[in-house]
Amino acid sequence: MATVQMPNPFAQVPSLGPERPVVWPARTHRKLANGLEVVLVESHTIPKFTGELYFRSGNAAAAAKAPGLAEITATVVRTGTEKRSSRQIEEDLRRIGADVGTSAGADTSAIGFNGLTEFSTDLLELVAELAHQASFPADEFERERRQMIEGLRIARTTPSFLASERMRRVLFGAHPYAIIAPTETQVKEYRLGQLVEYYRAYYTPSNALLIAVGDFASLQMMEQIERIFGSWKAATVPVVPDTTLPEFHGRRVHLVHLPESVQTQLVVANHAITRKHPDWLRLALANSIYGGAFNSRLIINIREQKGYTYSPRSGVHALRQHGYFSVNAAVRNDVVAASLTEIFYEIDRMRSVAVAEDELSDARTYMSGVFSLGLATQDGLASQLSTVYLNELPESELETYRQRVRALSAADVLAAARAFFDSANAQIIVVGDRGQIGDQAGLFGEVTEYSAEPE
Repeated sequence: MATVQMPNPFAQVPSLGPERPVVWPARTHRKLANGLEVVLVESHTIPKFTGELYFRSGNAAAAAKAPGLAEITATVVRTGTEKRSSRQIEEDLRRIGADVGTSAGADTSAIGFNGLTEFSTDLLELVAELAHQASFPADEFERERRQMIEGLRIARTTPSFLASERMRRVLFGAHPYAIIAPTETQVKEYRLGQLVEYYRAYYTPSNALLIAVGDFASLQMMEQIERIFGSWKAATVPVVPDTTLPEFHGRRVHLVHLPESVQTQLVVANHAITRKHPDWLRLALANSIYGGAFNSRLIINIREQKGYTYSPRSGVHALRQHGYFSVNAAVRNDVVAASLTEIFYEIDRMRSVAVAEDELSDARTYMSGVFSLGLATQDGLASQLSTVYLNELPESELETYRQRVRALSAADVLAAARAFFDSANAQIIVVGDRGQIGDQAGLFGEVTEYSAEPE
């Protein structure tokens, strides 16, 4: 019997179609009399709305007094107001089919929310209560503090956390950005009054940005917001101090000894730029080609070709006052030196030779596509808008993004790599068992050893 040859459906991959135009919804942007900045965008795909109330202060604002204070403050804010207990909040949210969450990072604290548009008044009134009438129940504070301590105990056994902690301390020195988490002792020393003090200082409309995207009429929504938030009293916000960052002259290795670790966490990092820098888009494209995308050079090299690691990645990280570039990989103990060799080989190749046109075209398409996908949901659009307004970028930032990406050239990528991939002065963090990796790490610079225990 003759064998029937079936056609291979993947023999010819169809070419990409033309990029679809983005139809941008109308945007309403204004500032209330008390200083609250409001951005509204109509999106009528589903009968819901999504929002975020940002405060332009986070853990960096209180690092000198109590590291991590903004984080635990945000958590306890969610647990009660002058009008509602924690249980009442949960019952009210279930009744209207809504969600509310709080969070804090280095530079911002936030109250996020989403729900059905028909209950927008109820939801916004709850958000307003959390923003300026939080009650800080003592029992909820104690519970959240215990949970924070348990989370830190787990984190301190994780190589990726230890590597990030050491990297930030190395790059930022005396700056508040150097601290990514408090110690267990520092959390035990928190006092409820510190949370209240932070809340009163930074949760103020003159320090706030409210973004909402959803199925509403902007005029009516703005009137609703002004009615609910307009009586909120403004206050002067303390300025976060900016300190001089450490300067590096040559590569240094920072080894965090984690006894009997079965693999090693590697980080290579250097200072970079903030989101407001004119070269940000060039650097983002260079990073995508180097190690920021799944088909990037770093992944093809040390994952696909050599099998040293499963998930290497690079990133450009923009904080408000400073930024940094980093490369991360968890590798087998026996290939630490080999992995670092390839990491630097790919960095130096980016700095030495212009990227080919086909690779450049793929990277531009990838960045444009990821951006477009990020606009497909209410959450995604709200997130993109927050980048614009929290970083004080031009109003046209989103509308012109894809056009500006397509205009980037190989020369732009080469210039960004040479300026911001600081191979000669990169700081190398390795977390693992000293006995298995110490000699390998020493090949790349003078080694300073640290304990995995908090300082």
